[in-house]
Amino acid sequence: MQTVPTEEVQIATPIVTASEDAKATFVERVCAALFKPVDISFLVFFRILFGGIMLWEVYRYFAYDWITRYYVEPAVTFYYYGFSWVKPWPGSGMYVHFFVLGLAAACVMVGFLYRIATAVFFLAFTYAFLLDQTRYLNHLYLVCLIGFLMCFLPAARAFSVDALLRKRTRSDVVPAWTLWLLRVQAGIPYFYGGIAKLNSDWVLGGEPMRTWLRPFTEMPGLGAMFKADWLVYGFVIGGLLLDLFVVPLLLWRRTRIFAFIAAILFNLTNAVIFDIGIFPWMMLGALLIYFPPDLLRRFARAFMSPGEMHLKAPVSVTPGTASSVPSFARQKLIAGLLAAYLAVQILLPFRHFLYPGNVSWTEEGHNFAWHMKLRTKEGDAVFTVTHPASGQTWTINPEDYLKSHQLMKMITKPDLLVQFSHYLEAEKRREGYDDVEVRANVMVSLNGRQPQLMIDPNVDLTKQQMSLLPADWIVPLTTPLEARSRQREISNSAESE
Repeated sequence: MQTVPTEEVQIATPIVTASEDAKATFVERVCAALFKPVDISFLVFFRILFGGIMLWEVYRYFAYDWITRYYVEPAVTFYYYGFSWVKPWPGSGMYVHFFVLGLAAACVMVGFLYRIATAVFFLAFTYAFLLDQTRYLNHLYLVCLIGFLMCFLPAARAFSVDALLRKRTRSDVVPAWTLWLLRVQAGIPYFYGGIAKLNSDWVLGGEPMRTWLRPFTEMPGLGAMFKADWLVYGFVIGGLLLDLFVVPLLLWRRTRIFAFIAAILFNLTNAVIFDIGIFPWMMLGALLIYFPPDLLRRFARAFMSPGEMHLKAPVSVTPGTASSVPSFARQKLIAGLLAAYLAVQILLPFRHFLYPGNVSWTEEGHNFAWHMKLRTKEGDAVFTVTHPASGQTWTINPEDYLKSHQLMKMITKPDLLVQFSHYLEAEKRREGYDDVEVRANVMVSLNGRQPQLMIDPNVDLTKQQMSLLPADWIVPLTTPLEARSRQREISNSAESE
């Protein structure tokens, strides 16, 4: 019988493990678990997936001329708190920027100059993300986070150009913390998206799901089904339960395959109904990291001929030499940094509870909280600019200044109303008018409610500043969702007649 050779890999292991010392401290046990070697194939797959999807995303920006639309043509950009200094590159700089971004994504995908490529990609993508708050999307925020993590993950130690050029860097295993870090990061949007759905509009009113499904009610033969409450609440409850429980069910071997199928259907449905770009495809690919880390290696071996089996032999892990073992102090440092990062990711989405009112209305604490597809807003705004010294007054229509993708976001987000008011103030100062006042009459509808005032129309918005403190000039939401339900019943009756 021919023996298939195995590859022995030198891997850094903890100095002290729980099995070696029954009295090991909690920290030592954590380090033992975090630095346990696992197969690298999951990380190689994720590197190729992430780099490939990002390359596709950059291609779409060029193909659909989004660079011009989002970063060159707008006269106004809306910054994030603390990042007013981030501005678009002048001239053709944004095109060069996205070319470099695409090149970095390609290098990440093939694992060439990986450390440099990941750093360039993270900085370039985050820069583009910070340019305009009206372009905020949860999946773009997720890309920033994953891009940051990829800078520290040893994802180019196998099946990469770097591994071919520098054989001493090759490895078939990586520390287990790399696997669990990606699992937690990919799972956070699901779990917090589920927590965010525990609100009355979603659970009791079926909104905004009912609104999102309305275009499908015009489908011949199937339209009536999309009007039915049973289907609406099927999406509502199904989405809630999947978000809350899909990650633990993926981690449990007995339920993994069922959770995997449900997650595939969930993400494909999101891709069809919401047309949210790369997000469903990235989350679909990330599902595989919840399987055993050597799954892809085993899958590859299944298609190898007997003569090729030595190329995909099972990985045998042996303890490394003393010189290759990270010091226990370094292990504790890495564990501490991981804990600090995850603490921020776990706590940050809850910050909106520090603000009064409905976060979907006030928008205070909404960003970076994984509140995905939870509200639909419509509104109108009229700005009045007054020059008290001369008594002159101007009525401003924001459509004359903003692009379409900026307009609705600005109208429905109080902090962006402040930014636009400061822009109008600066415009009047350039015309020679000092000390102008800007007020706005803003009527907004949340999830189909009757429109109501969003901010106090008597407040001079030029006296307000971007702040992390609650804004007392935001008018509380008082219009009930039930008014929309009665209106919908009237509309449905009229249609049936």
